[in-house]
Amino acid sequence: MNNYYVYVYIDPRNFKEFYYGKGKGSRKDAHLGEDSDSEKSKRIKAIHAEGLSPIVRVIARNLSEHDALLVEKTLLWKLGKQLTNISSGHYAANFRPHDALHKKLSGFDFQNGLYYYNVGEGHHRNWDDYIRYGFISAGRAPRFRDAMLGLEEGDIVAAYLKRRGFVGIGAYSRPRLPLIPDEACHPFHAKAATDSTAKLPPWQAA
Repeated sequence: MNNYYVYVYIDPRNFKEFYYGKGKGSRKDAHLGEDSDSEKSKRIKAIHAEGLSPIVRVIARNLSEHDALLVEKTLLWKLGKQLTNISSGHYAANFRPHDALHKKLSGFDFQNGLYYYNVGEGHHRNWDDYIRYGFISAGRAPRFRDAMLGLEEGDIVAAYLKRRGFVGIGAYSRPRLPLIPDEACHPFHAKAATDSTAKLPPWQAA
């Protein structure tokens, strides 16, 4: 039955939320008489000491328990550091960790994968150099460049060499590097103007 709701406790002294919960029936009023050492209970006692009462309001109603838990967790994630809730709520593993908005996270902003990479040896690409310097590079065609630009840190790359089969495996561990000018390169590292490179740790040769 959709008889659950999500409620909030507001401090009347500054009108700031300090607790979110979910329940049904009279659950939202159950905290008013609590006598514990929790931050929530201390805040309620301090409010009562001023001759006031917390403002208790239902903010979402007619929910299933599943939906109520999800709404509660969303609010806890958004305002967690300002609240007195001890638990981070259900579905905590489904939400991004706090203080992690400055970087991309696997599973949230992208999914790591295993990718097949055809070495395509030639004047601009040499497998021995890849092993020695720990990198891979894209070919001249835009589709090869775009595939390289799609790699994310943590992706696994399995390298294939014509007539030899799979020759190594590596993990993408650093941001893509800018094009290296021809005059600054080892002869085997000269890159066409549309090439891109991806830095990897030392390869594990097959």
